[in-house]
Amino acid sequence: MTAAASAPQQKGAIARLLDFIEVAGNKVPHPVLMFLYLIIGVIVLSTVLALLGVSVTEEIIVPDDVTAPPTYYEDTTYPGVNTGDTLDTGYHKETVTIAIQPLISVEGIRFIFTTFVSNFAGFGVVAVTFVALMGAGVAEAGGLMGALIRKLVAVSPKRLLAFILVFVGILSSVASDAGYLILVPLGAAAFLSVGRHPLAGLAACFAGVGTVFAVNPILSPIDAMITEITNEALPAGAPALTIVSNWYFSIVSSIVLGVVVALITERMIERRLGKYEGAGTGGDADAEVDAAGESRGLRYAAIAFGAFILLVLVLTLPPGAPLRDPVTGDIIGTTPFMDSLLFIIAMAFLVSGIAYGRGAGTYRSANDVIAAVTKTFAGLGGLVFMLLMISQFIAYFNYSNLPSVLAIALAEWLETAGIPALPLLIGMIVVILILDVIMPGLIPKWAIFAPIFIPLFLQLGVPPQTGLAAYRVGDSPLNVVTPLMVYLPFMVTIAQRYQKDAGIGTVIALMLPYVLIIAIVWILLFVVWFLLGVPLGPGYPVQL
Repeated sequence: MTAAASAPQQKGAIARLLDFIEVAGNKVPHPVLMFLYLIIGVIVLSTVLALLGVSVTEEIIVPDDVTAPPTYYEDTTYPGVNTGDTLDTGYHKETVTIAIQPLISVEGIRFIFTTFVSNFAGFGVVAVTFVALMGAGVAEAGGLMGALIRKLVAVSPKRLLAFILVFVGILSSVASDAGYLILVPLGAAAFLSVGRHPLAGLAACFAGVGTVFAVNPILSPIDAMITEITNEALPAGAPALTIVSNWYFSIVSSIVLGVVVALITERMIERRLGKYEGAGTGGDADAEVDAAGESRGLRYAAIAFGAFILLVLVLTLPPGAPLRDPVTGDIIGTTPFMDSLLFIIAMAFLVSGIAYGRGAGTYRSANDVIAAVTKTFAGLGGLVFMLLMISQFIAYFNYSNLPSVLAIALAEWLETAGIPALPLLIGMIVVILILDVIMPGLIPKWAIFAPIFIPLFLQLGVPPQTGLAAYRVGDSPLNVVTPLMVYLPFMVTIAQRYQKDAGIGTVIALMLPYVLIIAIVWILLFVVWFLLGVPLGPGYPVQL
């Protein structure tokens, strides 16, 4: 794989189109104003459709909720995450009539006025962002991030740097939001450190984390949740799936799409961006640390990191350990350990960053560490304001039932289309791709689609694991460009470190090639897999 071009080449039609999208996108109102306009639109549209009596009746899958402590492990590409009062312990089918709820009504106005604070307080992305960046900020300010990037670049073949970062991004979905908050800034800095455009590094890591979110070689709680939803949709007597029902497909998809993302980065994104002429913004202490100090700092960081991991193992591995499931004793699945992953990663960066700073001499007292955290949090003010508006829009959007009504209507249309199995699978993928713009969550869309399509596919000789694999293909590619992607403003913030005039249009123009090419390649991979009859997992054939 090649490095970035040394100068911008003659731009073709696609590059000119992306430039137009970037310019046009950057001329849209400030994101805060944009979401204010969207809020007004949802209020008006929900009221009009409610007056017209729009509703749908369908059997969907809903969670069994029990009172539980907050959990931070969620499918947080879905912006309606609430980390507050309930924990899903199972799912069951329920026939419901969903009507559009008007926001201009007694109940709607009451909802708007009484939930403004709770909408923001329950918006888990805010807390996740502060927790994750606390550790990363200490590590960056102390110089650890810069040192790690230099080591990564030194040990990684230049031709494989993009693929390594992308594949780490794909793996990061097992740790919820860590990839968005930690890996994307690291990827931009890593590209800059070898003379490549930092926005290309940002785009590569963002694509690795977001567009391939639904598959991972490492089995995760997401796999457990969507498998459980699939099982609830099965007809009586049908054998239940296990968490490995799509494992082979997930492994191959991860590798193939990782290569595709790396190639798009090098053959399209870097060529369009050309040579980076700006100044870098590495860790605050990088210039002050000599080679001996960096070596000592890395040694201290390695010792601290090892000690912290040992502590985590002690809290996880023994029978009855605090991070095991208190009932089953499991470690992997919907367990305290998996719920703690983001916190564990944040603390690992915090502990390692402090140790590095002590060894390298960049942190001389606790006040230096506190100052680093304070500086990190201070830089999030604009992002927090945007998240305040986003949380309100999403709450009103979900209250109106607009996304659920549209999803069910499209699913029913596909169900009654009367087309053969493979075209129906492809049709479902395309509909899910479209719906991802307004309903990015992996879990809520499948809760609507599974009870409709799993029985239908069985009648056509298609096993449930194949329907689930098709759903994975459609779920993720558009994650990185939908306005409901809650980390899109954060990506703009990172881009502005290297390009002051970067905006939403800049990020969308960067990501569109990934969206289109990954969607096409992934659909083709699924079609070839289906036609060849390769098992999707151990003991799970693609056709009955």
